[in-house]
Order: sequence, then C-alpha cells, then structure tokens
Amino acid sequence: MQWRALVLGLVLLRLGLHGVLWLVFGLGPSMGFYQRFPLSFGFQRLTGPDSPAAPASGPAGRPGAAAGPAWLQPPVPGEAAGRRRAPRRARPGVCGPAHWGYALGGRGCGPDEYEKRYSGAFPPQLRAQMRDLARGMFVFGYDNYMAHAFPQDELNPIHCRGRGPDRGDPSNLNINDVLGNYSLTLVDALDTLAIMGNSSEFQKAVKLVINTVSFDKDSTVQVFEATIRVLGSLLSAHRIITDSKQPFGDMTIKDYDNELLHMAHDLAVRLLPAFENTKTGIPYPRVNLKTGVPPDSNNETCTAGAGSLLVEFGILSRLLGDSTFEWVARRAVKALWNLRSNDTGLLGNVVNIQTGHWVGKQSGLGAGLDSFYEYLLKSYILFGEKEDLEMFNAAYQSIQNYLRRGREACNEGEGDPPLYVNVNMFSGQLMNTWIDSLQAFFPGLQVLIGDVEDAICLHAFYYAIWKRYGALPERYNWQLQAPDVLFYPLRPELVESTYLLYQATKNPFYLHVGMDILQSLEKYTKVKCGYATLHHVIDKSKEDRMESFFLSETCKYLYLLFDEENPVHKSGTRYMFTTEGHIVSVDKHLRESPWKEFFSEEAGQDQEGKSVHRPKAHELKVINSSSNCNRVPDERRYSLPLKSIYMRQIDQMVGLI
Repeated sequence: MQWRALVLGLVLLRLGLHGVLWLVFGLGPSMGFYQRFPLSFGFQRLTGPDSPAAPASGPAGRPGAAAGPAWLQPPVPGEAAGRRRAPRRARPGVCGPAHWGYALGGRGCGPDEYEKRYSGAFPPQLRAQMRDLARGMFVFGYDNYMAHAFPQDELNPIHCRGRGPDRGDPSNLNINDVLGNYSLTLVDALDTLAIMGNSSEFQKAVKLVINTVSFDKDSTVQVFEATIRVLGSLLSAHRIITDSKQPFGDMTIKDYDNELLHMAHDLAVRLLPAFENTKTGIPYPRVNLKTGVPPDSNNETCTAGAGSLLVEFGILSRLLGDSTFEWVARRAVKALWNLRSNDTGLLGNVVNIQTGHWVGKQSGLGAGLDSFYEYLLKSYILFGEKEDLEMFNAAYQSIQNYLRRGREACNEGEGDPPLYVNVNMFSGQLMNTWIDSLQAFFPGLQVLIGDVEDAICLHAFYYAIWKRYGALPERYNWQLQAPDVLFYPLRPELVESTYLLYQATKNPFYLHVGMDILQSLEKYTKVKCGYATLHHVIDKSKEDRMESFFLSETCKYLYLLFDEENPVHKSGTRYMFTTEGHIVSVDKHLRESPWKEFFSEEAGQDQEGKSVHRPKAHELKVINSSSNCNRVPDERRYSLPLKSIYMRQIDQMVGLI
C-alpha cells in the first residue's frame, strides 16, 4: 500500500507542477516533459484536411463559424485581406502558445536570452569577420569548381569532379532540366564575382565564357532554368561591363563588343520554339537547344516555369530593340492570368498548355507558383507597365484572402501566428498540411511592397525551422511538426529574405540570423572540395552535388548582408535582383518600349478601349531591393512603433532560440 501511495503522490505532484507552469509561464509540459508527454497544443492541436475537426467554438463575433483551429478554417467570404484590427501594444516579456518558438518545441520564454544574444549592436569586427567568411565560402566553392569541374556544369564536391547532363537517362529531369553542357556554374557566378569586387577574376571568367561556352548543343533543358540561370546571368554581366559608372571597380573588358549580349540573344532564340504550336501561348516546359521542342514533349507545365520569363526576356528585348522576346513572355503571363479562378482569383500549379485546363489545382507560395508572383512585381519595377502591378496587386489580395491563415494582426492578438497554406484554387479549401522551403522567399517579396510587419512574422517561422535543424528541409509538415521531405540543396530563399529584411529595418537581429546560417553551412555542408547538398537534415548525411545557385545566390546574399559598404547599397543607381539573384540596374532605358504599338492588345489602349496609363519613374512606389531599403521605414506606416514590433518578434522567437 505504501508504494501505491508513493506513486499516487508523485503523479499528483507532477500534475500540480504542470499546472503551475501552465498558469505562471504559459509553457505547460514543454518544460522538460515535452518529449515524454506530448500533450496537444500549438501545431499539435491542428487536424489535417481529411480529419474531423475537434469540437470548438468559432471565432468570437462569428456565430456559427466552423469549429477547429484558425489555420484549418477557410476564409470568411467578404472579409477583405489587409483589413486587420489595429493590434494592441505588446506586453514586454509575455509569450505563450501562440508563437513559433513554442509551437516548434521551444523551451524558454521572456526577453532576457534574446537581449543577451541578439539585441545588442552587431560589432563591426564581427560583421567584417562574417563578410570575409561569406566571401571565403564563395571562393572555396568557386575555386574548386574551376579546379575540378570546369567546363562541366556543376561540381560534385565530395568526390571532387564535374557533373554534366545525364546522357544515359534522359528521364532524369532533376539533372537534365538544369544542366545543358554550357559551364553552368561559371556562367551563373559571374555577377557574384563583380559584387565581391574581384575585377581580375570577373574579367578572366567573362573571357572564358566568351571563348568556351556555346549553346549549339544537343541538350534538352528546361526553358525556365536556362532563362533564370544562364540568360539572366549573361544579361547581368553585360550590364556590369557596360555600366559607365563602374560602381564595383573596373569591370570593363578590353575590346568588349557586346559578346555576352549576343550570347544571350543566341540562347533566347534557341528557347523560342517552346512558344510555338501551343494553343494557349503558354510555352512547352523543355526544348532541345539544337533541334527545338522534342517530339515527345510534355504538354503540362508549372505556372512558375511558364510565367516567370518576363524579366529576362523583357530586358533582352529592350536592350536589342526587338519586341519578340518580351512579347512571347508577356503573352504567356496573360494566358495564365486569364485562367485564374473566377471565384478566388487564384491560380493552380500545373496547367495543360494546349487545353488550358488545370492539371494541378493546388495554389500556394512554393514550388510551381513562387516566382510567378515575384515576377509580376519585379516586371513592374523594371519596365513600369501598369498592368503588371495591377496583376500583382490582385494576386496579392487573393493570397491574403485565401492562403493566409492565423490571427489577423501579425505581432499581436490571440490565436495561431500567420501562415500561408496550400489550398484548392477554386474553393480555397486546405489541400495539405505542408509548406516547402521555396516559400521562404515570400517575406523578401513582402519587403519590396512595404508589408514589412507581416514579412517579419513570416520570416520568423522559417528561421525557427532552420534553428531546429540547422537547415531548411525541402518540405515541412506544420501539423506533424516534422519534415516531409528531408533534403536541403543549399537553397538561398531564407538568406534572401533575411538580407532584404535587414536592408528594410537595419535591425541587428537579421545579422545574427545570417551568422547562424553561415555557421550552419560551414558546420554541416562543407566537404573536401566545396559545399554539399544535405540528404537528410536530421542526421546531416550528404549528397554529392553543389547546385549553381549556391554561388549565384546563397553566397551572394550572405556577403551583401554583412558588407554594409558594398556599392549595391551605396550607388546612386537602383538595383534589383532576379529570381536567380542576378543583379540588374533599374533605369529609364529599360522603361522605354518604342515598339509598344506592336502589341496588338496594347496599342495605347487596353482591351476595353480605355486609354492606357504609362507610369513614369517617379510613380514607382514599391520598396526597391537596394537603395530604397537603406533607410529604416517610417514608423508612421505601422500600427505599432517599430521598436515595439521588433520586441514582440523577439518575444516570439526566444522560445526556440
């Protein structure tokens, strides 16, 4: 009997301790008992789209609203996104189950740990050290590529050798969509060399590309990948060479005769067959650089792949004075736009280019859709065409209406933190409970349109996952609190958003985030001859591949994050980055389209016969990715002073850190 009384006493004592922790700290069983007693709260109280919702009352003020957590509820019809309640002022040091650190299994709460580790000024010496580490990371990867892989497309950093297209298995699209036997990594890295001020290596690399790279290849490549990685880099490097201001140092090439521009033209001409013989104007996903569209080509393509060509094709058209390239890319964007749902305004992720029928009805912010939204905005920034901005604004409104779940105010209020989910494009109903790592680009896009407060919260979600695993898994199931797809191929999206948020806020928090990412990459991905893909973010096993975007984007954004004096931040010329991280200057020359009358739908009038407004440069009011981001945003634009916003964000992040 004594042992029974002892056990009962211990159980009651433990339950009492849980209750005290819950009432006092809002942490409950997470304090040391989380792994053995995973009681349901935070993410764990969510149910999947096919599971019965737990009984619960609807949100206050919504009689008859569906039961269950906010993330699983479809938006209430008629509620405009962006019309959010003014948040209450944060109470310092208060946090609970409605923050990312807690939901992902964090243990702590309160500002003390953050104050010690994150809120102080980032010392200049540490900043210089991190800048040099980022540069060294790029140099290590680049030098090993040149020593062991060039002229092949990619470096296998574990075995120190090159990788080209998989000729033995044409169905290996993971390799063959990207690798075209055209020294991809060297081409993709050109403007990173310039941004880091390495004029001698930039000039050497440009000459090497001019003398050795040809597109007259029997290579079948994905139109999207060839455009953003190769075409975009050639155009960026050409603009750097011919820039009269030479902000990065002397990047001119002796006797340069626009060879990179001619190469870009040659590549684009070889991609044009993808736009032929399609009933919708949406391009085929792949072309053979020598023979055109393969006879057995797939009639299905993703929205991002077909609708994210306008920046590069538009720049080429305006540099050459030839409307062809912009016209086909713009026609594809309009064709996709016209296929959006009449009810939700959303697009799906896979479409049949001949019938216009949606094969994939999932609408989200990740793979298959991400850069479509990005290029609607960036095309407007570059070219000033009002219709691009109108499409972006409408798309962003639909995203807020149907994809955004969680509490109305980002940094305040009860309920789950904001999250953007994957839904059915026609109904807005939840389709699954995962997000993918590509979605981490979206906070950076929100920075460009000035929605900085929401960007702060969303960025925290992806950073919390990074803190947990030291990398971003390709897919993360927010219901199960576990990765669905476990590999990490050195993607740049989280780094990009971190860089843009720092440029917009100048908050040292983002320098610490960048340092965490740098240290994780050095610790978990560095191998003998470069940096390797993580096969498994938990056990940190590796794959022998270093994709070209690691040098083109990941290293570049990390370097720029810590290089405060970089000409990108100091030059009077405004800069923007393509979806592959290639830098392009925003100037009046790209806003001139003398062939405007060539567009049958755009000869000074829209489709309804109304006069088309042509925005002037001073009407561009989105936040640019460089010079416009150098200032801390005006606090009057926010419902809370910026300091309060950041402190609320700090409170929410402490639990995980």
